[in-house]
Amino acid sequence: MKNKTIWSNRFKNKTSLSFQKIGSSIHIDKRLYEQDIAASIVHTQMLMKQKIIGTKDGTKIIDGLKKIKSLIDKGNFEFKDKFEDIHLNVEKKLFEIIGPSAGFLHTARSRNDQVVTDFKLWIKNASKEILKDITLVMKSIIKKAEKNTDTVMPGLTHLKNAQPISFAHYLLSYYEMLKRDKNRFENNIKLLDECPLGSAALSGTSYKIDRNYTSKKLGFKKPTANSMDAVSDRDFAIDFLYASAVCAMHLSRLAEDFIIYNSDAFNLISFNDSMLTGSSIMPQKKNPDPAELIRGKVGINYGKLNAMLTIMKGLPMSYFKDMQDDKELVFDGHDTLKNTLTLSAELINSVKPNKGIMLLMANKGYTTATDFADYLVKVKKLSFRESYTISSKLVNFAEKNKKMLSDLTLEEIKKIYKDLDRSVLKVFDVKNSMNLKKSYGGTSESNVKSMIKKYKKESK
Repeated sequence: MKNKTIWSNRFKNKTSLSFQKIGSSIHIDKRLYEQDIAASIVHTQMLMKQKIIGTKDGTKIIDGLKKIKSLIDKGNFEFKDKFEDIHLNVEKKLFEIIGPSAGFLHTARSRNDQVVTDFKLWIKNASKEILKDITLVMKSIIKKAEKNTDTVMPGLTHLKNAQPISFAHYLLSYYEMLKRDKNRFENNIKLLDECPLGSAALSGTSYKIDRNYTSKKLGFKKPTANSMDAVSDRDFAIDFLYASAVCAMHLSRLAEDFIIYNSDAFNLISFNDSMLTGSSIMPQKKNPDPAELIRGKVGINYGKLNAMLTIMKGLPMSYFKDMQDDKELVFDGHDTLKNTLTLSAELINSVKPNKGIMLLMANKGYTTATDFADYLVKVKKLSFRESYTISSKLVNFAEKNKKMLSDLTLEEIKKIYKDLDRSVLKVFDVKNSMNLKKSYGGTSESNVKSMIKKYKKESK
């Protein structure tokens, strides 16, 4: 039986070579070797504790599994396609090392509950890694924001100048997005924290196993409550891919902003040369390729999520071979997001705001028009709609005369509304406008400093 499949005695013909090629997943799921061996060791310990297998055989199995892990760690293990997956590759090697005692390992379990247990353990660890990577990006944002609380830039809606804001406040909007991403990954860890091992193929097992023991030893909160759901559940993979796709989308939005702000049309920011590339034909070019790659990678994350949803959408209960592709999708989604997060942190660290241009642009587009309307409400006790109309007329006047609002004289402003004094001129100062927004969550420098202090405590 050394070089045959477990089920070979049941079949008259050899497996199709093309099916073997497509059906083999060892080139993908060998990444699960640590989880597979850890779960097998715990399973063996449980079988020994429950006296389902003897101590002598159980000890040999555990020692053999540890040797296999050491071989793989050192790169001295040959993964073989003919043994299909990580589970059979490990089991076959175990037979080579300890002999017939290896046959006791698969007692009271199936590859169905084995693979989903391994996969859950991997995704739990991967989620914790991603959480660390997200935190590093968040810290980069805080560090950059802390240096720019008084840097005024134009806040945009529809890519048109809207109101003056702090560059730090703008950056921290992405901190909030990433904080939600962290919450999603943390919530996913809680949702998947049920151990499927012991569900066997789909119906459970007649052996007197202790699933609470197995769950605890593997770091799960509790065992799954339904054996059919346990082996067919891939919600945790979908949740991981969804959280990855949303996080990648947030990073893509940031990259898009940076690409626009770095363009010659805006010129609001520049990058360190380490985050730029040149042109093969145009000597003058400095292109923000890393930002463009971050923007593009989200397509991969979207694709993996969509593929996983499509695989699962028509499957009857319970396990089917369709699910074999779940691991490659998750691994690729994980690797793509991890690389994107690493690059995003570097990109943020390299950003340099062009403060003079930001200030100049913040003054363009009549960005303090709302402040003038608010001034009339607070000081002159007009309704906001009446004030809005007056402010619109002032904008029309400035536009006609080719002036910014801050360039208008008191006499010119009084042509639109007579009952004014020199105090109104301060309204058109963009930094004053920024610092007046003291409502919770607003862009004032005092607010932003307070939020940075709060965020620094959170991210420790």
